[in-house]
Amino acid sequence: MFGLRYVKASPSTYVIQYRNGQPVREGTGLAFFYFAPNASLVSVPLESVDVPFMFNEVSSDFQQVTVQGQVTYRVTEPKTLASLMNFTIKPNGEYVSEDPTKVPQRVVNAVQVQLRSVLQGQTLQDLLRASERLVQTVRDGLRQPEGLSSLGLELVNLAVLAVRPNPETSRALEATVREQILKQADDATYLRRNSAIEQERAIKENELNTEIAVETKKRQIRETQLEAERVAQQKRQEIQNEDMAGRIALEDKNKALTALRMENAQKEADARAYAVGAVMKAVQGVDPKVLQALNVGNADPSALIAMAFQGLAENADRIGELNITPDLLQQLAAKGQTTARA
Repeated sequence: MFGLRYVKASPSTYVIQYRNGQPVREGTGLAFFYFAPNASLVSVPLESVDVPFMFNEVSSDFQQVTVQGQVTYRVTEPKTLASLMNFTIKPNGEYVSEDPTKVPQRVVNAVQVQLRSVLQGQTLQDLLRASERLVQTVRDGLRQPEGLSSLGLELVNLAVLAVRPNPETSRALEATVREQILKQADDATYLRRNSAIEQERAIKENELNTEIAVETKKRQIRETQLEAERVAQQKRQEIQNEDMAGRIALEDKNKALTALRMENAQKEADARAYAVGAVMKAVQGVDPKVLQALNVGNADPSALIAMAFQGLAENADRIGELNITPDLLQQLAAKGQTTARA
């Protein structure tokens, strides 16, 4: 009534009252009466605002990229923002212009500018692999003096939810990654096979080394046995040589003994021959009958009978008749058997 109005601002709203073009009252959460004909009110909300965004940009390798995310900001310098944009409200609380609704778009435009500078400097694969670095770079750019702070705003948070290529490129990348995965699987299979082959080769080498060691041990045993047999053969040969030497020595001794015996027999025979020769020289030229007569006294009775028969035989042409009794023959035969037994 009479142009008086009452205004009550929330704690998150910064209010500035202008009178005749000069600020007379400002702050958050104010409640006051003002005269509408000569006053104007500026209301700047200070609460944080979440603004989603989605951009289609091109990477350095000319691939289309869709970046989806969300930016959160709040007003830190309401007077600066109010000087750049119209936040004047009507008596009913509505804004007199559409500038307050354009702030989120300005923030999104600032984010897009920073994202574009980053996207155009990296390849698609780098962007897909380094989303965290992308967020950090854009965040640092927005906090520069020429960023959001020039509008009196402060960046609260920036989140990039997705970085997607176009469907054809995505399928190509999926095929490339799939092939890489399949190649890694094949490599793993080959490595496993190679490992199995290496293990089998190691086992075969161990078996071969074991066989070689066994054969070496057997050869050593055979060599030891052959050496033992050689030593035993050498011992037997030495024993045989010693035995042969002993036999040769014995034979030499027997030979010497035989030669000595022969020499002694020769000497005895020479002695007997000499004695016989001496006897023959002594009786040489003597009548055999005289020798028989000299031997009659020492002769055996059978020898005397034999001499008698010899005389008879020599004078057989002079004997007319000769009778020999059986008793005489029996006696001669008996003496002959007794001499033979003796």
